[in-house]
Amino acid sequence: MNPISALSPLDGRYGAKIKSLQPYFSEYGLIRYRLRVELEWFKALSVESALGEIPAFSVATLDGLNGIAQNFSEQDADAVKVIESETNHDVKALEYWLKNKLSAFPEALAAAEFIHFACTSEDINNLAYGLMLRDARD
Repeated sequence: MNPISALSPLDGRYGAKIKSLQPYFSEYGLIRYRLRVELEWFKALSVESALGEIPAFSVATLDGLNGIAQNFSEQDADAVKVIESETNHDVKALEYWLKNKLSAFPEALAAAEFIHFACTSEDINNLAYGLMLRDARD
């Protein structure tokens, strides 16, 4: 990219200096952090005894859910963006993408309607931004 056509000095003349921040503050990074928040909430709901509709997940299912987060790639983020082009909603697109990923985990798939349960997009975004800042700082 020619720095003269950059949108800001951050992606132009300072781009090389801040490259290490891309995993945290790029759109890919934001989607990845949103995914972490959604998955942690989903797992927390599964151990909440007051919710009889969602059983506690087995170790295998928890490992599978953790794997979704750990293996999230830029290609996965691109797939979320394709869904977003249809939904016109970034967090909803991630929710749909994640529900599709649950097909490999029958326990989680049976509880898929609890993805994003009782949350707003701002709940997810606020936590994601906080985690991004913490991890970038650390």
